[in-house]
Amino acid sequence: QVQLVESGGGSVQAGGSLRLSCGASEYAHSSTTTWGWFRQAPGREREGLAVIYTRSSGTAYADSVQGRFTISLDNAKNTVYLQMNSLKPEDTATYYCASADDSGWLLMRDGTWKGLVGNWGQGTQVTVSS
Repeated sequence: QVQLVESGGGSVQAGGSLRLSCGASEYAHSSTTTWGWFRQAPGREREGLAVIYTRSSGTAYADSVQGRFTISLDNAKNTVYLQMNSLKPEDTATYYCASADDSGWLLMRDGTWKGLVGNWGQGTQVTVSS
């Protein structure tokens, strides 16, 4: 079982920035084909935000965060990041790191996804105040 551990959540005012980190064991990191970030607010469905594919280094974003959030992968540190800028109160949610070792998933612009997410982190809370 791959363990993903997120960190970096917290409280920030609207317009501010946060950087989330997601660490995994070295073995898990070397076998992973897809990394991504999701979020879920109370009473709402889980939403895909960003994805990065290790073989192509390609990335994709949901429209809700396009231009504000950036996903990146540091292989040397076995860590995936989500840089979040220009945060809005509607960004308040629990944020989850995710990964897959096989074909992974495709992220749609509306935040839905197609495919299977293999592993989930425990989540980290992000609160944006107005």
